[in-house]
Order: sequence, then structure tokens, then C-alpha cells
Amino acid sequence: MIFLALIAVLLLEYFRPLDVRNPAALIFTRYANHLERHFNAGESAHGKVAWLLGALLPAMIVGAIYGVLSYFSPLLALPFGVAVLYAVLSLKRIGVQAERIADALRSSDIAEARRQLAQWQGRSADDFETPEIARVGIEQSLAGAHNNLFGVIAWFVVLGPAGAVLYRLSQLLSRKWEALDEPEICQFGQFATQIFGLMDWLPLRLTAISFAIVGDFEDAVYCWRTQASAWMSQGIGIVLASGAGALGVKLGEPLNYGGSIEFRPELGLGDEADADYLDSAVSLIWRAVVLWLVLLLLLTIAGWAG
Repeated sequence: MIFLALIAVLLLEYFRPLDVRNPAALIFTRYANHLERHFNAGESAHGKVAWLLGALLPAMIVGAIYGVLSYFSPLLALPFGVAVLYAVLSLKRIGVQAERIADALRSSDIAEARRQLAQWQGRSADDFETPEIARVGIEQSLAGAHNNLFGVIAWFVVLGPAGAVLYRLSQLLSRKWEALDEPEICQFGQFATQIFGLMDWLPLRLTAISFAIVGDFEDAVYCWRTQASAWMSQGIGIVLASGAGALGVKLGEPLNYGGSIEFRPELGLGDEADADYLDSAVSLIWRAVVLWLVLLLLLTIAGWAG
């Protein structure tokens, strides 16, 4: 059932991807803002209650509905599972954004490449040249593939639609409440950040291993072991280091944001990033997707045989 649901969602996502302004994401963002306004009193305990209402409660509701449908008929549960996964998973947009940037770089249209990258990462890229644009584009692709696809699939396999919802909502709450600078907000969001870190520990490593298997395994493992810990966020640093090694490209390095230098460690080995490596990153992601599908198919067949 999980394998069939995933195949259906990937086909839907490829041919009919949801708009950037996903209605489900907009509704949840408003809900998260509501929880923050009404529960944030500067205590970590209030953040725990808000996380329970913002992530665990919706996941339990989805799980209960899925369980009831499964009780009556798997044929009723499958469309529901597909609909839930379709709402929280995203892959096609990553390839589209990377392709647009790569096309602009090949056409020497640096202004368009900067505009596309800025729109994608939500930060200005006006001071970036071709190598910086390609590097950040590759990083966005690899990190986005984990956050929006592989992490979701991992929890979908474990807990079904409820797991996918729990992972995605926990991720969004962690990002939203961690990004605010006020001390009381940081304390309020501490639990959401900690719980998502625990939830993402294994999916991060599964994604990194997948990139290593479908790319240059030796370099991917070397970069993972020697470089990931130096990244600002060690978790996503595992994915980026493994992806960079698998591709044979250099990522990281300092960036100029409006005259302010953001120092970042070097990741990967090999050549300077360019449009071709941006395309290679998307290909690496799709090969990893195929790897996961093959493994899930084998597990499904084993389950049927059992």
C-alpha cells in the first residue's frame, strides 16, 4: 500500500505539482501564528503545549481517519493516503527551479539567474557570480530534496500518512519558531527544535547514504565524515557534504550578501560549481528516488510473500 501510494503521489507531483502557495501550507502557517500568539508566554512548557496542538494533534487526526478507512477497506484508505502525502511532499518544484537557474546561466543571463535564486532561497543574490549561484542552487536542491521528499517518505513508511504529517508539521514549526530572534520566542520554540532534531536524525543519514550509493560513494563518505560537522547546521551539513562528494563538486565557501560576508566552510571535492553540476544535482536526487522506490518495492514483495 505504501509503495502504491508513493508511486501515485510522485506521478501526481510530476505532472500536476501543487502551486508554490500550497493552500494546506498557508492554512497551517495561519494556525501556527495563532498558536504562537495565544501560547507564547516566554516559557518552554508553553512551547510543548503549542507543539502538541500544532503537530501531534493534526497527525493523530489524520492517523485516526486513515485507520478507520483501512478498517473498512484498503481501497478507501489508499486515496486518503495519497491525498495527504500529495499535500506535504514536494519534488517537481526543486527540479523546475534548478532548471531555470541552469538555463539562465548557460544563456549568460546572470540577472535572471540571480532573480530565480533569490526567489527560491528567500534572500538577495545580487552580489553572486556564476559559481556562487550554481553552488547555492545545488545546496538548495540537495537540502530541499531531503526536507520536502526523503524525510517525509521516511516517516510515511514508519507511520503512514500520520507520520508524513507529523514530520512536515514538526519541521515547519521548528523553522518558524527557531527563526525568530526574541529571547522569549527562542525559549518558546526550543521544544519544537529539539523534537524535530530527534525526528530528523535517521532520515538525514538515510538521505546522505542514498546520495553516496547513487553517486561517488568513496568521496561522499569521506566528505560526510570530515566536513559535515563544520557546517552551521550539522544535520543538513551531512546531506550537503555527502551530496557534494557524490557529485564531485565544491560547495559551501563564503558568500557576499550586500557587502556582508557570510563565512561558510568548504564542502565537497573536485571542480567549481556551474550549470552542468546543477543539472547533475537534480539527476542525483532522481537516482536516489529510484533507489528508494526499488527498496520499497522489494520490502512490499517480501511482505506479500510473507
